[in-house]
Order: sequence, then C-alpha cells, then structure tokens
Amino acid sequence: MLVGKMVGEGEQPLVCTPLVGKTRDAILAELHHIVDKKPDMIEWRADYFDEITNLPEVVLMAKQIVENKDDIPVIFTLRSKSEGGFFEANSPEERLAIIAAVCEGSGVAYVDYELSNPPEQIRKLRHLTKATNTKIIASFHDFNRMPPREALLEKIAAAKEYGADVAKIAVMPNCLEDVLTLLSVTLEAKKIIDIPVITVSMGSCGVASRLLGGIFGSAVTFAVGHDSSAPGQIPIEDLKTVLAIVHKSMNGK
Repeated sequence: MLVGKMVGEGEQPLVCTPLVGKTRDAILAELHHIVDKKPDMIEWRADYFDEITNLPEVVLMAKQIVENKDDIPVIFTLRSKSEGGFFEANSPEERLAIIAAVCEGSGVAYVDYELSNPPEQIRKLRHLTKATNTKIIASFHDFNRMPPREALLEKIAAAKEYGADVAKIAVMPNCLEDVLTLLSVTLEAKKIIDIPVITVSMGSCGVASRLLGGIFGSAVTFAVGHDSSAPGQIPIEDLKTVLAIVHKSMNGK
C-alpha cells in the first residue's frame, strides 16, 4: 500500500485535514471531498462517530477510510472530553481496547493518544503499536489557556520519554504574546529532542501559528477540508497558498 509523506518529512509542514462526520455515509462523503483537495494527512476524529462504542463498526470504518484515502497517511484520534473531544470511556482500558483494535485491523499510520492518560496505559499502547508498525502522536491540549513555557517543554519531553514518535501541543492563547511563547517553545523543542513536534495555538488569535509554525519547527499544521475540528482552522486552499509563499520567500525558489 502506498503511503505519502510521514510527520517530519519534507521541507514544509504537512497539512492535515480532519474527518468529523457522525455516520458512515457522512464520513465517506467527507473523505471523498477531502481527498480531492490533496492534503498531506487525514485525521479521523472518531469521537464524532455515532457508532464509536460498536467496536466492529469502528474497525470497519477505519479500514474503509484507509482503503479510500489514496496514498495519504491516516491519524486515528479518539479525543477524550477532558481534552476537547466527545468520547468518555467507562475506563482507560475500554478506550485503549478501541484504539488497539483499530491499529490491528485497519492499517492507520498514526494514533493520537493524550499525555494525560495513565503512564501504564501509554506504555501499553507503545507495546501494542510496535507490533502493528503504528506510530504514536503523544498529545496535550488546553482549550482554556496558555500554560507556562516550562510546563509545555515538560510535556514535549514526556512524549519522548514514553517512546512516542511525535509530540503534539495545542493550546488556547489569550493574546499575541501567548502565540509568541508557543513559537518559542516550538523552536526550543526542535533543539532538545529528536522526534518531530507539532504545535498549534487555537482560536482567531492563534491563526498565525497555523501559518508560520513550520518556520519554528512545527511538523504539521491543520486545515479545514470540509468541516473543522478545532477553533481557528482555516480552509486548506488558503493554508497551502500561504505555506507556498512563505517557503518560496525563505528559500528563493
């Protein structure tokens, strides 16, 4: 099976678009619409899916996405309510079982798993994903504020310590100074750890990070392909245009 660029590859940040449909038909229609726009990655936000507690349906849906996404790598994300999603498991084990089944039965390239999960669950997922050659994006989200700089660097370091393949930070800035802080954290992280880092500041104030984060070392930026999954996402066409302009201006070609 052909696979496109992976996180950390290429001279520009990869552009990822979300799938947020609630039903099988809606997701497949959305996928068809998004694939035509040629993003670098697709993230299936499975916490939007109406059948998320039906394990066979979830695995089948993930498999259909993988089979119909051309050569675009797929991220499987089951975002918890505590970090801005819609899924609330009865236990960490229940959520991990869903993620493990998708990794084993669908061929997704990445799984996003929050650093707020119990350490033993993160380590267990690392063990499971090695058997399926699935990469882990260890993530941290704060939809309410911009945590202190050192706290964010600690989260990124924790992702590396747990054996994640990618570290992701998404925060809500309250002012432009907060955006500058995140960009500074991104630049520092690039110097101190050897795995790719994704950083996003959300909302209208944080749009600059989606456009310029790659200059500072963010490996992925998120755009609207059909519907958005977070505040501040912009249409993929606009984002690609800006990224191309920035790359040409900085590299002279």
